[in-house]
Amino acid sequence: MGSNNPLSLRKKVAREAAHLLYFGVEKEYKQAKLKAAKTFGVHFLPTNLEVVIEFDRIAEETEGVTRKKRLIQMRKQALKLMGILKPYNPVLIGSVWRGTIHRESDIDITVYTDKPNEILEVIKQNTLRVMRTEWMTVTKEGLKKTSFHIYVELPTKEKAEVIVRSPEEADYKERCEIYGDTITGLDVQKLEKILHENPAQRFVPY
Repeated sequence: MGSNNPLSLRKKVAREAAHLLYFGVEKEYKQAKLKAAKTFGVHFLPTNLEVVIEFDRIAEETEGVTRKKRLIQMRKQALKLMGILKPYNPVLIGSVWRGTIHRESDIDITVYTDKPNEILEVIKQNTLRVMRTEWMTVTKEGLKKTSFHIYVELPTKEKAEVIVRSPEEADYKERCEIYGDTITGLDVQKLEKILHENPAQRFVPY
């Protein structure tokens, strides 16, 4: 393929956008894609999936074998935190669930209760360092959803974000804006099984 081939150029734009995201030049996919398109002087934008595939490749090239080791370690740490939060039906989501972590990744866990302060107390009682908390409201599919976020530092110095959602949302399956699939995540039982059978297993639609 020549360098001006549309497919080759599209991949280059996706790669540039992924590079901007990986090295922290841009935080949002849209801005990264716009800047990458401008760099190459094109008027098309790659999809989020095309960008994330390139992002994954950059992470693998840059971090090598340590990436897989850290993923397994982070999943083990996630299981410990989920064990503390077990009465609240914790679910591991994000890049630690997907198996696509990179050097800046943290552990994302969702719990379901209408008593966020209770979750905060449970975390503090287990001598984990709470760095900060915040309420967040997002609009998805025309509906406003509010959640309470607790940012925690684990004994291993890994960071975790515990997202407290309403119990009514427990059965709601959200579509991923990056991968385009359904965010299922892993509960305690499924995570234990993965760690036993295939600790670095990936959950991506490609």
